[in-house]
Amino acid sequence: MRSSYGATVDTGNWPVRLATVDEADVVARLLDDFNREFDTPTPGPGILADRLRILLATEQTMAILAGSPAIGVALVTLRPNVWYAGSVALLDELYVAPALRGRGIGNAIMRELLELARHRRVELIEINVDEGDVDARRFYERHRFVATEAGSDERAFYYFRELED
Repeated sequence: MRSSYGATVDTGNWPVRLATVDEADVVARLLDDFNREFDTPTPGPGILADRLRILLATEQTMAILAGSPAIGVALVTLRPNVWYAGSVALLDELYVAPALRGRGIGNAIMRELLELARHRRVELIEINVDEGDVDARRFYERHRFVATEAGSDERAFYYFRELED
């Protein structure tokens, strides 16, 4: 299979592709499903789609869809960083419909993400994972992501603060 940027990517039975702005509704539905599955607040697919139409039109945000119709998504944002000459990517979300997990769909999405990141000269991919989400941690570790810096045994932590109006 050829990806949208010309690289050949082996995706098994799950075709993956870079989402277009016209697919913002599809991406939004999957992201909304993800949040609802884990009882996480969501503004709803309509608001998400409106935001995605703006974000996906830029070079800083990309969504990777798996399946036709789409049954999995990765949402990725890129930013410059003083420590790297290339971009740093944040894998904001990776979701596969619950009934289809364990069939290699997440792996196909991850392979596409890594290939696309190389093509866009990304030098680091960051992922935030809840400590208790053992399955997600195991998935990312299989793809060679780590929670400690080389030469250290201290785990990294993610802190955040939402700002009030």
